[in-house]
Amino acid sequence: MEIISNILPWIQIILSLVLIIAIILQRSGAEMGGALGGGDSGTTYHTRRGLEKFLFRLAIVVAVLFTISSLMAIFL
Repeated sequence: MEIISNILPWIQIILSLVLIIAIILQRSGAEMGGALGGGDSGTTYHTRRGLEKFLFRLAIVVAVLFTISSLMAIFL
């Protein structure tokens, strides 16, 4: 149990950095006007493909893992 308590903060740091990078890389493909609320990029539908789809799923998985690790930190 003590080993997990020592390693858990490092796991959370790594997961948070991966999550930040995955989210930033997703937004790099968007127009700047759309990112700030302008433009009509939100009115059209497009399918995620390739790297965009991978980053989207990676962000979801890492967010779930980060949430689980945070809950573990509370209860340990």
